[in-house]
Amino acid sequence: MNIQPRIENLSQKRLIGKKQKMSLGDNKTFELWKSFMPRRNEIINKKSNEMFSLQVYNEPVRLGDLKQEFEKWALVEVSDFKNVPNEMETFELKSGLYAVFHYKGLNTDNRIFIYIFSDWLPKSGYELYERPHFEIFRRKI
Repeated sequence: MNIQPRIENLSQKRLIGKKQKMSLGDNKTFELWKSFMPRRNEIINKKSNEMFSLQVYNEPVRLGDLKQEFEKWALVEVSDFKNVPNEMETFELKSGLYAVFHYKGLNTDNRIFIYIFSDWLPKSGYELYERPHFEIFRRKI
């Protein structure tokens, strides 16, 4: 795999969705999205049909550590936080410099993450900044 990213300065994003604590060894991603997807249309001020899968680590990522816990979020971007559905929360993704990898494939295929952290990042000259990691899923209307 040899995917070269765009280095992009992303603007701040306001997001609404649901979160769940998990680890790679106790992966609850399916349950999180199963609880979010039927309710996503309750969010009335969406900016697009894009969905964000976001991970928040409370300590530096330890590659290969299946027990390291993090918060995983299922989110959509919104114009404001005025109407937050019950049992959902807000998240503000700070602006900053990001490496944007364009990848098409199954969400169960982790080879892209192995490539990014084990191959691309060490050779890139960039350092991993401690902030949320995220993927954007684009849905056809």
